[in-house]
Amino acid sequence: MADATLEDDVANQVQDLTPDEVSKGVAEGRYLLVDVREPNEVEAEAYPYGVVVPLSTFDPKAIPDPQGKEVVFACRSGKRSVTASLAAQAAGLAYDKHLAGGMLGWKAAGLPSKVGG
Repeated sequence: MADATLEDDVANQVQDLTPDEVSKGVAEGRYLLVDVREPNEVEAEAYPYGVVVPLSTFDPKAIPDPQGKEVVFACRSGKRSVTASLAAQAAGLAYDKHLAGGMLGWKAAGLPSKVGG
């Protein structure tokens, strides 16, 4: 029972966005995509227009000023991005969105990625 409650709490605190929603929001200038994967992962394959703030050294203050955009966290599969969102919220930031499915979902949706961060 406790696990379900914890998952419900997380679900209420972090909003899932689809790859298409994120791609469209970035293109329209509504979202700042923050990639929390490690540099070696980003080097191999990166989101276009993403800014990298690795979860291993995550500091919410390292996120660039979104300048009116909503911050959306992203990772490989959608787990680390939830962790980053919760950490940012714990630091008092209203960053409650993440890319559900991460890079795996992004590619499955046929969206472009780039090599070399």
